[in-house]
Amino acid sequence: MPLIRPFAGLRPVPERADDVVAPPYDVLNSAEARQRAAGRPWSFLHISKAEIDLPEGTDPYDATVYAKAADNMQKMLDEGILRRDPKPCYYVYRLTMGDHAQTGLVAAASVADYDSNRIRKHEFTRPAKEDDRVRQIEALNAQTGPVLLAYRSEPDINELIQSVTANPPEYDLKADDGVGHMFWVADDQALIDRLTAGFDRMDAIYIADGHHRSAAASRVAATLNRGPEAMSSYFLSVIFPHDQMKILDYNRVVKDLNGLRESEFLQRISEAFDVHEADRAVSPSRAGEFGMYLDGRWYRLSIHAGRIPQDPVARLDVSLLADNLLEPVLGISDPRIDPRIDFVGGIRGLGELEKRVNNGEMSVAFSLFPTSMEDLMAVADANEVMPPKSTWFEPKLADGLVSHVLD
Repeated sequence: MPLIRPFAGLRPVPERADDVVAPPYDVLNSAEARQRAAGRPWSFLHISKAEIDLPEGTDPYDATVYAKAADNMQKMLDEGILRRDPKPCYYVYRLTMGDHAQTGLVAAASVADYDSNRIRKHEFTRPAKEDDRVRQIEALNAQTGPVLLAYRSEPDINELIQSVTANPPEYDLKADDGVGHMFWVADDQALIDRLTAGFDRMDAIYIADGHHRSAAASRVAATLNRGPEAMSSYFLSVIFPHDQMKILDYNRVVKDLNGLRESEFLQRISEAFDVHEADRAVSPSRAGEFGMYLDGRWYRLSIHAGRIPQDPVARLDVSLLADNLLEPVLGISDPRIDPRIDFVGGIRGLGELEKRVNNGEMSVAFSLFPTSMEDLMAVADANEVMPPKSTWFEPKLADGLVSHVLD
């Protein structure tokens, strides 16, 4: 079976798209989703975060939430807000954020190729989050949140995808955060066949974001066991060329200095880093360089060259900071569970790091150089796992532009 295939998408009618499209389900908590959906009866949040239509305090994982999501989807179908395309198509999706733009293909990706690691992973998943997505898919008989995938950029494939954008878009929306979402339908059979064949020649494609959604799709496919040709054996994805994707820094803040005085702390970290005080906020300009905000002052840290290993995981900046400072100096051995550390996406800027130290909530902050797509793919190719909070992708895919029905 092919690596990707077209599918008959379930999506908003064009005149209702702006009413439907919503932020991804996992970037808002229940209270934020309730506020964002207020006065918007057709917002996709009524499907992706259906607890907002139940009494406040309802557990988002309660069975009533999934049932409510299914009711809300059916209502949007009955009212003509959503409709399903009459035949399988590919779709082209362009995201714009400021001067940045990336254009990718919306497709159904093969669960079998996910299971065999041709669709490559780089993160562990948590059972509770997998279970949530499984229950959502089963309640809706559809996948509503796309998995963000990447392929090693190929000019021929890029040109085929870009050719669709010569036509007027089906949707052209701008979200509250200023991100643009443009969406085209690619229903020409000759183009569909060329895209399918082009991707099938690839050795691998890569999960950038959406490990829980893809793992859940695999579990649902195994349970349904409808065979490799069934639509339930594929999952909703948006696939971008790797060199168009934008990864921001994913920074760290720590509550205390592990009992060290400031002078002792600076002395300890100088064993692994060159430490220089800076006269302004430090946004690292290269791998192996870090910014540090401590007691109202910024420092530039440069890792000693001899401490950079060749292993694709250990050489990541997030690993270098963890292995040479966070664990040996600050005593943070497992950042997944240690309550003394928190993570700040680069979209919030360096001012957020200063704020959290200046207000006394945290003692020290670290700014990092963004992980590259090449590093992510190298880790996935080695069948290894990246440390937690290694990548922050922007801009984010929207929910509600198109869903993948399993039959």
